[in-house]
Amino acid sequence: MVQSRRTLFRLAGAALLAPLLAAGAGEALAQQSQLTVWHAYRGQEKAAFEKAVALFNEQNKDVVAKPLAVPYDAYADKISAAVPRGSGPDVFIFAQDRLGGWIEAGNIVEPVDFFIDDAVTKRFLPNMMEAVTYRGQAYGLPFNYKPIALIYNKKNVKAPPKTTSELVAWAKKNTNASTGAYGFAYAYSDFYYHAALMNAFGGGVFADGAGGIATPTVNRPENVKSVELVMNWFKDQGILPAEPSSALITSLFNEGKANIVFSGPWFMGEIADGMDVGIAPLPTVDEAGGKPMAPWMTIEGLYISAQSKNKDAAWKLVEFLTTDAVAKIMAVEGRQQPTNAAVYKLPEVANDPILAGFAKQAETAVPMPNYAVMSLMWSPVTTAMNKIVKGSATPKQALDEAQQTLSTDIDALRKSR
Repeated sequence: MVQSRRTLFRLAGAALLAPLLAAGAGEALAQQSQLTVWHAYRGQEKAAFEKAVALFNEQNKDVVAKPLAVPYDAYADKISAAVPRGSGPDVFIFAQDRLGGWIEAGNIVEPVDFFIDDAVTKRFLPNMMEAVTYRGQAYGLPFNYKPIALIYNKKNVKAPPKTTSELVAWAKKNTNASTGAYGFAYAYSDFYYHAALMNAFGGGVFADGAGGIATPTVNRPENVKSVELVMNWFKDQGILPAEPSSALITSLFNEGKANIVFSGPWFMGEIADGMDVGIAPLPTVDEAGGKPMAPWMTIEGLYISAQSKNKDAAWKLVEFLTTDAVAKIMAVEGRQQPTNAAVYKLPEVANDPILAGFAKQAETAVPMPNYAVMSLMWSPVTTAMNKIVKGSATPKQALDEAQQTLSTDIDALRKSR
């Protein structure tokens, strides 16, 4: 009987205490900042990123961050549509070429100069902060970068060419139209890939005008020369495949019909199992005075939504994702190229030929411009390159047309605002 009474008292006490404990737990949960993070990672890079976010949650009990993978094709439009309405993420990751447009549109990206100190900026590789800076103000932190480099099959290429003269000589020896073999291959009709040659000649698609306004320079002489060179390789030398789609280039490389390709880290997931590949810097350009090919480098930025209700917590996450610990996870497990400089001193990264190879290319790569009108450039230059490759216009004619179209589109956009 005594034991039964004790049990009753204990149960009664627990019943009285339960609402108090529940209220305390509810209050603690309410005090946690809830963050949503949008990204477009897949496969092992997605798993690595989710591990990094989980590590953040373990170390920050006052914040709960939840990653959400968004299909890449719809990603940029979702940001543009959702964030201004306050229905988007607190933090999102995207390449820097859309940054200027989002900033000019307003209510999308939060400036972060207030949060940044020297200790943060010193952790990055050179030029990385430039990608997330617009008109002198920082709008995020750089996370991962993706440069185009020379990827080669070690079985058939003992020493990758270091100059365009060596590249052309190699290609002539290894091109056989009857068997569909080529000395090298890349998406030369895609202006993103072509930019490596354009930059070697000192060209560019925009220049800073008065008041920092971007002025299109698509048809500048240096750009014309760079296109003329690649057309010489394609039409006169016959060492490049026609209609170089990404599927064709992957097929040629995996079948041993093109043992050198120009591509980025994303290509590594397309290579056949068991193939031993190397990464080397793109060749220097003899026709441009020996200047190195300088590919556009895509740099993924970590951005805070201007509509986030938890911006302090969002910054805590953004800053954490650029630390040494996260960089190691993204490099070793995600096979990404972190912007964090310290990670490349770790033996498991420094001795990795793929990670170290792309890091070497980054030394001469150029961050892709983040002008507000950058998105308007792609359609005119794509049309121009297609006309040039098909022979319906000379490089100068096609780039003149692209220059006119781009200028008209920019004027129309500015008048509409």
